[in-house]
Amino acid sequence: MILNRGRLLGALLVALAALAAVVLAEVLRTVVFAVTVAYVLYPVRQRLVGRGVSRRIACVAATVVAFVAAVLLVVPLFYVLYRRRAALIEILGQIPDVVPISVGEFEFALETVPYVAAAEVWIRQVAIGVAAAAPRLVLELVVFTFLVYGILYRPRAVETAVFGVVPAEYQDIPTRLHERTRETLYSIYVLQAATAAGTFGLAFALFALLGYDSPALLAVIAGVLQFIPVVGPSVLVVALTAGDLLAQETGRAIAVFVLGIVVVSFVPDAVIRTQLADWAGRISPGLYFVGFVGGVLTLGAVGLIVGPLVVSLLLEVIDMLTERGAPADSLGGAGNAEE
Repeated sequence: MILNRGRLLGALLVALAALAAVVLAEVLRTVVFAVTVAYVLYPVRQRLVGRGVSRRIACVAATVVAFVAAVLLVVPLFYVLYRRRAALIEILGQIPDVVPISVGEFEFALETVPYVAAAEVWIRQVAIGVAAAAPRLVLELVVFTFLVYGILYRPRAVETAVFGVVPAEYQDIPTRLHERTRETLYSIYVLQAATAAGTFGLAFALFALLGYDSPALLAVIAGVLQFIPVVGPSVLVVALTAGDLLAQETGRAIAVFVLGIVVVSFVPDAVIRTQLADWAGRISPGLYFVGFVGGVLTLGAVGLIVGPLVVSLLLEVIDMLTERGAPADSLGGAGNAEE
């Protein structure tokens, strides 16, 4: 049997991609981030080209956006975990050594010293790890930048290869997967980043108003936690409330809990996400959370992107299978309704 040339090249492409994943395992997360970021920035590149900018300059401009966004994501984490580790330890030091707890007729004293000491050791270890990883992160940032530029400069290469292998009657499948991928990545990058930036601004104002010693530090943590679906910055609000209660700052504890839940946790979701709803992927918060947690636990940092994306693509394939098995009249009716 004579093997079709396109299918042979497709199989070769898959095999070499698998080999490259093994060989480039140490920078695989950088490659994944670069591909997904380039996916999101491609419309920016196209818009610039449409306005008469040369393709090379448009790719450079879009790559600069990616570089600045990556730096803005990494620098606050370094700031929190390394430069401001003393402030974190100082916040832990405000917790009393012994906290009296009474439940009905039972009273006992909870010693917090071992837990505070363990938390301080963990913060120091993380800070040392971050400092040691700095040269590697700089190198990965350089690789990330070159990859984004290369993908944006020749964006049609993968599309041409895919459509050259897939028969014409099945080409709607990669097209729909492409659209689903675009929606999901926009939801993760654009919507989440905008919500995190809004959370930072609101959190900084609130924590400064309530008299916390390091409002910028706490605001950075709140913004980073916004990338964690479902729970988000509510974790920080609850932690600050508990810390103030332990430090016998009852008034501030009530204030930070009530205002924090509303201003830091609710308002960014209710306002920013609503305004950017058109960019949200068609995936429920529950499934997004499953993909996020599963991806992070399985793949590490890159799972933050890959986990929800895989779940979203799985849902799209299920939708296509459901449509294939649906009665023709129902599909026709749905199509007419949409028209």
